[in-house]
Amino acid sequence: MEKALPPIPAKRYFTIGEVGDLCGVKPHVLRYWEQEFTQLRPMKRRGNRRYYQHHEVLMIRRIRDLLYDQGFTISGARNKMQELLQVEREKKRNGEVLLDGVEVLEMNDADMADFVDSQPDELSMVDADKLYLVRRELAEIRDLLSAP
Repeated sequence: MEKALPPIPAKRYFTIGEVGDLCGVKPHVLRYWEQEFTQLRPMKRRGNRRYYQHHEVLMIRRIRDLLYDQGFTISGARNKMQELLQVEREKKRNGEVLLDGVEVLEMNDADMADFVDSQPDELSMVDADKLYLVRRELAEIRDLLSAP
């Protein structure tokens, strides 16, 4: 069952159908997992529609991995999830930075220039300059976060 899952888009909320596609499980399985894993609590809106956030999609992928790839039972996966969440809480208490699930893209100035050049004509020079500044700031932040 080792099938690569698609990347998670940069969105705030995902419907149950979208999450099913992103995680390789059917919506009824997601509804069942909500009953079994208390950490999984999607926001519910009108008509009891579920809306999942990015961290919940990551959690579902982790649950899926435990159940489908590592062969855990529901009970075993529930216990393992509790352990993993406890470890993450300890890291937060100790001031460690958590970057789990964050994809780091390395891009040098030449790649950035190619990216800017490939954008539609609406991207002005001012926008391109702002993009370079944001990229530099983000690189500085990444360096600060990854420093020992």
